[in-house]
Amino acid sequence: MKEALKEARKAFMEDEIPIGAVIVCRGVIIARAHNLTERLNDVTAHAEMQAFTSASTYLGGKYLEDCVLYVTLEPCPMCAGAAYWTQLTRIVYGCRDEKRGYTLLGKPLLHPGTEVTGGVLEEECREILRDFFRKMREK
Repeated sequence: MKEALKEARKAFMEDEIPIGAVIVCRGVIIARAHNLTERLNDVTAHAEMQAFTSASTYLGGKYLEDCVLYVTLEPCPMCAGAAYWTQLTRIVYGCRDEKRGYTLLGKPLLHPGTEVTGGVLEEECREILRDFFRKMREK
């Protein structure tokens, strides 16, 4: 999660919503990403989506079995749906997204074989988001 936070800090510096993601396969980081929605003018350019693309390219296939996604914020329904199709082994997220997280839908969006762990470095992940939105309000 510390590596995902590094990615979130990069997003912060680029005036992107500071969400970072890394994908680890068998103990090796194979993808690093952060939000690029502003730079790419693309609402689908979330950190997770960028990481899925990078990891799939690295592995040479669309399935991310034996991979773990670390992301600083609970995935939204779009990213959870994409995670379903990747067949990730596990998702680890920092803080919950109380407004747009996939768990708000109340139905399973992830692949049945995907384990989920939340609350990892939760305060650090929440604080960078608070700082970002505070900075945006001051502009």
